[in-house]
Formats: sequence, C-alpha cells, structure tokens
Amino acid sequence: MKDQYGRLIDYLRISVTDRCNLRCVYCMPEKGVTWIPHSEVLTYEELLTVGKAAAALGIKHIKITGGEPLLRKNVTEFIARLKKTKGIETVTLTTNGILLPNYIDQLSEAGIDGINISLDTLEEKKFRKLTRNGEVKDVWKGISSVLPYDQINMKINCVLAGKDWQKDAVRVAEIAKKYRIHVRFIELMPIQNQEEKGNLEEEIKALLEDVYGPMRRCEERIGFGPSAYYELPEFCGKIGFISAVSHKFCNQCNRIRLTCDGKLRLCLQSENAVDLKSALRQGACEEELKQLLERGLLEKPREHRFGCDCIEGEAMSRIGG
Repeated sequence: MKDQYGRLIDYLRISVTDRCNLRCVYCMPEKGVTWIPHSEVLTYEELLTVGKAAAALGIKHIKITGGEPLLRKNVTEFIARLKKTKGIETVTLTTNGILLPNYIDQLSEAGIDGINISLDTLEEKKFRKLTRNGEVKDVWKGISSVLPYDQINMKINCVLAGKDWQKDAVRVAEIAKKYRIHVRFIELMPIQNQEEKGNLEEEIKALLEDVYGPMRRCEERIGFGPSAYYELPEFCGKIGFISAVSHKFCNQCNRIRLTCDGKLRLCLQSENAVDLKSALRQGACEEELKQLLERGLLEKPREHRFGCDCIEGEAMSRIGG
C-alpha cells in the first residue's frame, strides 16, 4: 500500500482508549480532557475488522497505544486475536509500564512482540511533576517484570525537558548499558504549543559520548519506525533518536493512526482524518473499508508542519502518539 508520494505504508497504530492513569504534561493539558464516552469508542470487533482490512492492503505491523492501553479490559485477548490476523507480522505495545506486572504473563501468552515503556527521568520529584501523580518505582517494577521474557523486545521512550535534562539523559541511557533494552530519546513535539523546546539530537549525542564513549551508527534495521540507532561501548542495548522536528523524516513515513473513536489520522500533526466508525456502524463490509482506507491514504500530507505558529494540536492522549 503506497500513498500518493510513493511511500510504502505498512504500519498502523491503534489507540484502544483515551484514558490514562497518569497526566503527563506534554500529553494532556493541565485541566485534563473530557473522556470520550464508551459508546463512542470502537469495540474490539470493530477494531479487528479494521485490522483485517488494513492487513489485506499491506499493513504488516500494528502498535497498540492509548491513553494507557492496559486500562482497557480484555486488551490482551484483543492482542492475541490481532496476532492471528492474516498478514500481520508483529504486534507491539506502548505503555507507561505501571500495570505491566499484572499483565505481562497474559501479554506473553498473547504473543506480543515488543513493549515500549515511557520513562523521562529517574529522579522521583521530577517524575511526579512531569506525570502529575506518578512514581518512578512503579514504572521500574513494570520494566523489571518484562526482563525475564527474552522473546519480547523492550524499548524505553524518553522525552527530555526542563532543567537538569543532562542528568536525566545520562541516567536513562545507563539502562541500555545494563540491560537488553533500547533507550530512545524522542524530541518534544509541539502538540500543545509548549513554550519549551526539546533538546536537539546532537546535544544529547555529544553528552552521551563524553560520558560513555564514541557512538557508532547501527547498520542493521531495528524495529519498523523512524528511529536512528547507535551502539556504545559495553552497552547491552542500543541508543536511539526520534527527532521529528529537527531531523524531519516525513519522506520515510510508513504509518497511519486509528484513534479509539474510529478516526483514521494520516499524520500525527494533521487533524485531517477519515471517519471509519460511521462506516463500521452503518454496516460497511471489509471491501468497503479497504476502499475507505485507500481513498483516505490519498489525503496523507507530504510532511508535518510542526513548528508553524498556526498549529495547535489535539491532546496527545487522544491521538495515540
């Protein structure tokens, strides 16, 4: 499946809920959001119908996101069914990690291929401030619960911001030194028009090289997204960078996003979307959904417009990241 610019689209992110047990400052506005009513959220059967149609068109990789996806009841059963969908090669999960100890056995049995865990700092007071109510120890319990499962690829997603970001970068990167976990530094994206700008990839690289030694670009492909990965001496895991603003990679974009209320978003920044829920609830068959997906893909923009003063995005918790 290709868009009008010739990009191969084989990656679908599915948000199963907009609810979350944290209130991260870059994901939700301070006053919170009004949750989408349960009746407006796609059922698992509806999500599977979309997944089958997308797989028939060439989608191979699916990421389950939220909000916090583990808050949704029976999500592990849904993942198990997605894994059995013809054409789907990998199903992975993005989570804040807090609920992982309760679900890791079920996720393993469902066949989950990878788990991404958000962790921006190991400093307790700063973590509580960034998440508005979270505890680092709870996230670390989640990370530790996955370690015994060698077949599950684990990544840490880290957004550096605020003062002392250098200390955060060094301490979070050390996780990749000690464990078979890739640590990825994700550039702060101006979804909520934050005044604070994220740290540039070059700054972080220079800092980590000063502390840990020279970085070497990885030749092999790791994962199915836009991360650029590097090796460091004596590290068990890799260090990755996702720099959507300063190192624009739109020409390589391979993904589309489905929100929990059934909107197919063609770009993280663009609010242009295809309403799949209406079609589903009017009885659209798989063939009709495939046509909607193909037509919608023609609306995928050439590139995002992050950094433009005219942009004011939706809360990240509603988009699915």
